[in-house]
Amino acid sequence: MIRVPAGTKMTPELLGELITKHKTEVTNRYQKLKDAYENHYEIYGLRPKPNWKPDNRISANFAKYIVDTMNGFFIGIPVKVSHEKEEVDNYLEFLDSYNDQDDNNAELSKMCSIYGSAYEMYYTDAKSNVAIAYVSPIEAFMVYDDSVLENPMFFIRYYTDSKNVEQGSYSDEKIVRHFCLSDGYQWTDKGRKHYFEGVPAVEYIENDERMGIFESALPMINAYNKAISEKANDVDYFADAYLKVLGTYLDDDDIKHIRDDRIINFDGDTDKVIVEFLQKPNGDTTQENLINRLEKLIFNISMVANISDENFGTSSGIALKYKLQSMNNLAMTKERKFRSGMNKRYSLIFSNPVSQTQGIKADDWIGIKMRFTRNFPANITEEVENAKNLSGIVSQETQLSVLSIVDNVSEEVEKLDKEQAKLQQDAVTNMMFAKGVNAHEEQ
Repeated sequence: MIRVPAGTKMTPELLGELITKHKTEVTNRYQKLKDAYENHYEIYGLRPKPNWKPDNRISANFAKYIVDTMNGFFIGIPVKVSHEKEEVDNYLEFLDSYNDQDDNNAELSKMCSIYGSAYEMYYTDAKSNVAIAYVSPIEAFMVYDDSVLENPMFFIRYYTDSKNVEQGSYSDEKIVRHFCLSDGYQWTDKGRKHYFEGVPAVEYIENDERMGIFESALPMINAYNKAISEKANDVDYFADAYLKVLGTYLDDDDIKHIRDDRIINFDGDTDKVIVEFLQKPNGDTTQENLINRLEKLIFNISMVANISDENFGTSSGIALKYKLQSMNNLAMTKERKFRSGMNKRYSLIFSNPVSQTQGIKADDWIGIKMRFTRNFPANITEEVENAKNLSGIVSQETQLSVLSIVDNVSEEVEKLDKEQAKLQQDAVTNMMFAKGVNAHEEQ
C-alpha cells in the first residue's frame, strides 16, 4: 500500500516518485506471481546442466489450479444483487447487464487471488452511461492518505502505447488528468471533472495482508517442480546407462558393433569378462516421498482442496463439506472483503448525476442486498431427503433453502402458492362441472 500525507497535491514530480515505487513492487512481487499463474516458474530459469547430463524442465502449474479452483468455488455461481425499491433493482440489473458484471466480478476475484488485490474504475462513457472496468494491479495502483481511515487520494493507471511511449491518467476526488513520460512526467491536459463523489476507483483485496492465495506456497511449488524434474532426469539416466565391460578390451569397431547391433560376442575365456550397466544409486523412494509431501503441503498451506483427488468422488455430502471446510473459511473472509468493495462501488456509482437521472438517490446503495453462493458439489437426492425430514418442523422457506436447485426461495414460495391456488380453482371448477352434468342427466 502506497500512502502520502493527507492534503498532498499531485505534481509531476510526485507522480514520478509514486510510479517508481509501484514499478519496484511490480518487479519484485507482482511479476513473479503473474509468471507462476502463467506457468513460467523458476525451474525454467536455472543454469543449464552440462550437455552430457539430462536436463529436464518440468512444472506442475499448481498456482493456476489453486486460483481457478478457489474462484470456481467462490464466484462460479454469480453474485446476486437486489433492492427492495423497484427502480433501484431495475437499475442494478441494467448496470450488471450493460457492463457484463458477472464476468467483471469473476476477473476481479481471480486477480485478487493471484496478486492479493485488484482494481475497478468507473467513468461515464460515450453513451452517457456509467461504465465499469477492472484493472490489474500490474498497471494501476491506489494512493491512500496516512490517516487511520486510509482514505483514497489518487488512482493512477499507466501503460506503454503502440509507439512505446508511457502514458496514463490519475484521478482524485474531483478530476481525471492525463500524462505521458517525455523528459520526465508531464501533463497532457488540464483535467476534467468526473462527477463521482470520491476517487472513481475501488481496490478489491483478497485479505488485509494483500497476499495472493498461492503466494505462501510458491517456494514449495518451485521445490516440487525441481524434484519432479530431477525425477525425469533419473529416468533418462536409467535409459542411457553406461555399459561397463571389464576383463577384455574393445576397440572402436567393437563398440560400434555393440551399439548398433546390440549384440555382444566374445571369444576365449568369458568367465573373466564382466559386462553390466553402470547405474547411479536408486533414490526413487526418497524422491517419491518428497514429491508426495510437497504436494500435500501445497494444498494445505494454500487452504484449497485438491478436488481431483479420487477420494472426492466417493465422499458423501457431509464428508465433502468437511473436506471443503478450510476453503469455505477462506471464501468467507474473501466474501467480506468483496462485499466491502461492492458497497464502495455502488456508493460511487449512485453519487453520479447519470445514476440520479434514473430516479436513484445517492444513499440508495445502503439497501442493496448481495447474495454469494458457494459452488458446493450437490447431492440432490440427499438434499431432497433432508428437505422432506424438515416438513412440519421449520417454515416452508427454510425447507426450500436446503435445496441447491432452488435459486430464489421467495420466488419459489410464490410459485408454489400460485400452483396451489390454481389446483384448488381447477378442483372447484371440475366439481361444479360435474354437478352440472349430473343435474342435466337427472332431467
